[in-house]
Amino acid sequence: MRVSWLVSVALFLIAATGASSLTVTTSNPNVRVKENDDADLTCSYSADFGADPIVVWKFTNLKGSQIVSDLDNKPTTPYANRVTMYGSSLRFSKVTSKDNGVYDCEVANTNGQSGKVQVTMTALVPPSAPLCRIPTSVTTGRKVTLTCHDKVGSPPPKYKWFKNSVLLPPEPSKTTDFKNATYKLNTDNGDLVFPAATKMDSGQYFCEAFNDAGPPQRSKVMKMEVRDVNTGGIVAGVIVALLLVVLLVFGIWYAHKKGYLPSEFSTLH
Repeated sequence: MRVSWLVSVALFLIAATGASSLTVTTSNPNVRVKENDDADLTCSYSADFGADPIVVWKFTNLKGSQIVSDLDNKPTTPYANRVTMYGSSLRFSKVTSKDNGVYDCEVANTNGQSGKVQVTMTALVPPSAPLCRIPTSVTTGRKVTLTCHDKVGSPPPKYKWFKNSVLLPPEPSKTTDFKNATYKLNTDNGDLVFPAATKMDSGQYFCEAFNDAGPPQRSKVMKMEVRDVNTGGIVAGVIVALLLVVLLVFGIWYAHKKGYLPSEFSTLH
């Protein structure tokens, strides 16, 4: 935290003089590398910065930000064993998906001239077999959601769904064979939603996760059956319950008439 604070203050003080930024560039603003391979993040600056400008690298992702190299042009502690500095550029060894994010190369000199360039790095990891959740039995008219998710793939995979081995189009209304379908498919998070399930939605389902890092992976096939509400069973259950109540009342009445009940119970009645 102290290193990060010192770097930020130093860069602010240098840039605070109001001088305009000069040119800072990179040879590759979008670095894509296979997992566990090495990667170079390049940064170069115009000669107007002078011979020894300050160069600092910062890393930012959804979890926050941290300093990669300090004011002495050396990797900070979290990167000491994995990052090598050469000039104003970085070399990562054995990149993983944890390194995914945006890297800022910030350059400043004592004359108040500053500038920066961004490099996005993505570790390429093929998806694994996705985990999907498919209910085996659904009542007609109920909303049902089938989920599909893979935690391994990088960049985050997209998803496809299949019913009875037939690919479900993401926008069914635009496909003749599916124009009457009511499902909603989110290819980004893998959710397949039926707002009101019908018997036509019964079938064998599986999902597929894919990205450009390797071959797609499929989940296990699972059967979903949509059934009507069992009104006959509900009616039968109600009738049985009523019969039990009637038998209970009759039993109490009969026992009372025959004098089988305790006197206290007879007094109460």
